[in-house]
Amino acid sequence: MIALLLVPLLLPFLAPALARRTVDRLAPTTALWVLTASALALAGACVAALGALILAGLLTFPAFAALGELVHPLRTPADYVVLPAAMAATGVLMLSAWTLARSALRQTRAFRTARTQADRRPAAGDLCVIESPDPDAYALPGRPHRIVVTTGMLRSLGPAEREALFAHERAHNRAGHHYFLAAAELAAHGHPALRATRATIRFAAERAADEAAADVVGDRRLIATAIARAALAGNAIPSTRPDFAPAAATGPVPQRVAALLAPTRRPPRTTRRTAFLLVACTVLSVAAGAAGVVDFHHEVEVAQSEEAP
Repeated sequence: MIALLLVPLLLPFLAPALARRTVDRLAPTTALWVLTASALALAGACVAALGALILAGLLTFPAFAALGELVHPLRTPADYVVLPAAMAATGVLMLSAWTLARSALRQTRAFRTARTQADRRPAAGDLCVIESPDPDAYALPGRPHRIVVTTGMLRSLGPAEREALFAHERAHNRAGHHYFLAAAELAAHGHPALRATRATIRFAAERAADEAAADVVGDRRLIATAIARAALAGNAIPSTRPDFAPAAATGPVPQRVAALLAPTRRPPRTTRRTAFLLVACTVLSVAAGAAGVVDFHHEVEVAQSEEAP
């Protein structure tokens, strides 16, 4: 049981490197789905494994064994490992829950502030202009969706670049990229290695919006110029927007610009092996975690004398 439950705790350390390669080898939208689903599955398997370890440790004590209707405290072939592993798992899970709660509270406050600020301003369709010298622009989720842009950002761009920027932010709202970013934030608190994957998911969302905006505008160079100018204008300005509100000027902008200016070509099938490795890593983690939980459940049933060992 212990060996199986360790697999979901160790495999996520491979995810950041595999995710970075995956985003370069798949179409941006496909990569976004694959990375987000993998991050959530890896985080879920990790949390389930930690929970099983904690329960296994608790059931070794007579008081908790009695609460679980066990005839005798839980005994496993690795009794000398279960209790230290359970103590470590408890600390890790409590820390993860604490950081997640803090992040959720901070993001909720930022979203309410941004939404209140946007709702107080007159909107032209989905566009809301905020009086501020600080250049900023982002897609704000909610009902209705808003494209929030400051006067400082408008002054930093030409008319054509503004339309390109708006097309980028509308692509975010149309594709619901805030859901992917929120899922990435949730997964990042399930395992520390997935924090790096969170940044890769954000990059994939920006690349997907770049490509969608380029299709709408019909000029990839204009999109590249717009996001580069927006990034230069707002680079030194700290933003108060919530992290799940995507913005054109975030992420590794030079890589995004290079991708837009590079000739578009479909990657050969052999270059997609890294994506399959990421999926295989995710499937193995989930399968090992599920097998460990099933084995733990079997040991509990044995302790309850419901079946013979």
